[in-house]
Amino acid sequence: MRSGVGLCVLGLLCLHSSVFGQVMDVQPGVLIFCDDPSVEKAVSSALHKFNEKLSTGHKLALYQILTASKSENGSDSVYSLQFTSRRSDCPAGSNKPWRDCDYLSTRRKPISCNATVYLTEAETDTKQVDCELDDYVVPEKASCLGCPEKIDETSEDLRVPLSVSISKYNSISDSTHLFTLHTIAHATRQVVAGFRFKVRFDMQKTTCAKAEHKDLNELCVPDDQDTFTNCNSTVDVAPWRLEAPEAQLECEPGELPTTFNRRRPPGWSPLRNILYEAIPSKPPTKAKEESSEEDLTAVKPSGSPDASIETGATQPPAEVGFSDTDLLA
Repeated sequence: MRSGVGLCVLGLLCLHSSVFGQVMDVQPGVLIFCDDPSVEKAVSSALHKFNEKLSTGHKLALYQILTASKSENGSDSVYSLQFTSRRSDCPAGSNKPWRDCDYLSTRRKPISCNATVYLTEAETDTKQVDCELDDYVVPEKASCLGCPEKIDETSEDLRVPLSVSISKYNSISDSTHLFTLHTIAHATRQVVAGFRFKVRFDMQKTTCAKAEHKDLNELCVPDDQDTFTNCNSTVDVAPWRLEAPEAQLECEPGELPTTFNRRRPPGWSPLRNILYEAIPSKPPTKAKEESSEEDLTAVKPSGSPDASIETGATQPPAEVGFSDTDLLA
């Protein structure tokens, strides 16, 4: 009986030795030089492993190796490392190796790290790596759904706002000639009761005289006098309400400052019938009311002997449409 129990205990000891033999074979570590190529290889592996776990913020880059010790575990060399790192300009998740990154220009103290790395001639395996990031808060920019957001100056979304702005300027300016788009400085879009575009741009005088051309067309090219006007425009667009875009302009003579050099793309023009395609026509009832108002403005002064006749001719009853007499008047 006792011999059986002894054999059982001996068997368990042998099994324990075979299973945990690798841990028991690890020899005490020996300090080695920090500039040893194998140490640098182990630290590089540890940083790579740590950066892989980051989902926000910036990658870490090596700053200084403090201590390194080496021990043997069978055919593996075990490196115990202490080093410091700094945050780099490479965002977490990027494919750029940390060696190709630069330090961020912050005055924070270096981050302490420790790692255990197994090295063989064929591979490097980081078993454990820890860096103290508890004091670091990753800044995140919260989204603002109702705030203006910058849009690219070449965006197709700017066709209608620019068309409306330039068309309005040409209709209210004192210039004898039409102006066309020259450069776009910047543009933003904001969600309000529709879309609100704010555009900074300038225009150049063209060869098309207003007396001969009602709107800009393919024949309107910039003249050789280099006459410019720059504007800030705010345009509200809500196509689903079937309303025409409304533009508010603030313009002054002169070209945009030289810092604004974003020209429209070659061959791109916002003024190729886009305005007519994008702006819906007003309901017929409103058109009839506007026509009636225009007719009323044509009434002769009260001093005219036939003023009452003209007034009666230009005001048809509400339930009756325009008559031939109205059109002739």
